[in-house]
Amino acid sequence: MAKRRKVGNLMALAILSVVAHRSMHPYEMAAALRGWGKGEDMKIKWGSLYAVVQNLAKHGLLAEAGTSQEGRRPPRTVYRITDAGRAELVDWARELLCEVGSEFRAGLSVMVVLPPDQVVELLQQRIIGLAGELTRRREALAAAAVEVPRLFLVEDEYDLAALAAEHEWVTALHRELIDGTFPGLAQWRDFHVHGEVPADMRELAERGIERGRQ
Repeated sequence: MAKRRKVGNLMALAILSVVAHRSMHPYEMAAALRGWGKGEDMKIKWGSLYAVVQNLAKHGLLAEAGTSQEGRRPPRTVYRITDAGRAELVDWARELLCEVGSEFRAGLSVMVVLPPDQVVELLQQRIIGLAGELTRRREALAAAAVEVPRLFLVEDEYDLAALAAEHEWVTALHRELIDGTFPGLAQWRDFHVHGEVPADMRELAERGIERGRQ
């Protein structure tokens, strides 16, 4: 069951994920969200960004880290992620990756905040949950088909097919992580061992922020 979060909308998760990269003012956050494609991964209401940032700060998940100023523009408040915010980001990512029915794409978009071995465990839980849900839905569909014409069950067939496809895909991803064939796995693991983001990944992240400004 999904936890009740202090700031529960997915935009909060997206903001925490970008500020975990480095401290930013809200305009930079928006640029990062756009440039990193977070709007494709989770529901983002752009007009509420400042309100969500303030709410995260109110609950101690972000904290003011100073101000920055560009040219003649007014100074902007820069925010950093707090220890509580980082813990919330990690816990939220874990929940989204393992629980069937969660916003799985959003979880995948932030799974880098977790060590690979934890992701393996979480995906295994999801695979087990998906298998159980597939069995339940197949049995329910078969029982309904005894009396209900297929014309009125095609949407259930579609849902079942989508669930089966997810199960197959997650199983394949899980296998790649276990056998070490997932690209960049060594760098991902080193990041969690040493706490340093590889230079090429930092550059890629900054290019995304710059692209989001355009």
